[in-house]
Amino acid sequence: MVSVPPTRRLRRPTLLIVGCGDIGLRVLQLLRDRDRYRVLALSSDPQRLPLLRAAGAVPLLGNFDHPATLSRLAGLADAVLHLAPPPPVGDADTRTRHLLQALSRRQRVQTLVYASTSGVYGDAAGAQVSETRPVAPSTARARRRADAERQLRHFGARFGVRTVLLRIPGIYARDRAGGHPRERLERGTPVLRADEDVYTNHIHADDLARACVAALRFGSPQRAINVCDDSELAMGDYFDLAADRCGLPRPPRLGRAELREQVSPMALSFMSESRRLVNARMKLELGLRLRYPTVRDGL
Repeated sequence: MVSVPPTRRLRRPTLLIVGCGDIGLRVLQLLRDRDRYRVLALSSDPQRLPLLRAAGAVPLLGNFDHPATLSRLAGLADAVLHLAPPPPVGDADTRTRHLLQALSRRQRVQTLVYASTSGVYGDAAGAQVSETRPVAPSTARARRRADAERQLRHFGARFGVRTVLLRIPGIYARDRAGGHPRERLERGTPVLRADEDVYTNHIHADDLARACVAALRFGSPQRAINVCDDSELAMGDYFDLAADRCGLPRPPRLGRAELREQVSPMALSFMSESRRLVNARMKLELGLRLRYPTVRDGL
């Protein structure tokens, strides 16, 4: 009788996470529970390598601003989760360009998911915004993200890579550094008065991590997806809600002219764009059921 050899376990694909900060660590926790990938995590900070190793990833050291340090990424991964921010100045994302140059030297990547920003849409004057709306970034910060999206679409088309762009609004979570409005409320930072206020959009950090994992599995090629919850809140109402939850005074309301003298230019820029993101594509195509459907649930 001829014996049949045991079935070999299929090789797990290799996932490379670049920019493995708070969201990357949440993704690592999800993947560790599911054992679906062999995970590599790239960081420019040597002191973070033990943390990444403890979280279940093989840590790699590399710096997007120094392309020579990225050469080892060529041919290393089947999938890439790109969470790294663009450089702080300019209209172009040179870091994404350096990453794609490294990957293309020995192309193996089949799937690439990028964490972009809903800021690429610019101001919609409070209108509902789906992914079919043309991008119109109005800040240098958003233009860098739009530039990264263009590079990634081109890379996907050139090499046949399933490229998914996640357009993400404000991320919040109680255990996320800078991810809860308490500090701003404690400082008494004012917000716009109701007749001048803007709509703002949110996603809980845990739901964003789940969206990243879902996009790796189910995202369609060359597709943009709004990743946000179901809330429809003006910014001032959001901070009022957070103040009530925290037992703190609600922030003062000022007109835009007065506010300009009291908040930073970056903070003011967030108060200059109003849109209501539509998340139907996220739910239908990624099959994502939100754990925190609104900020009322998450806060």
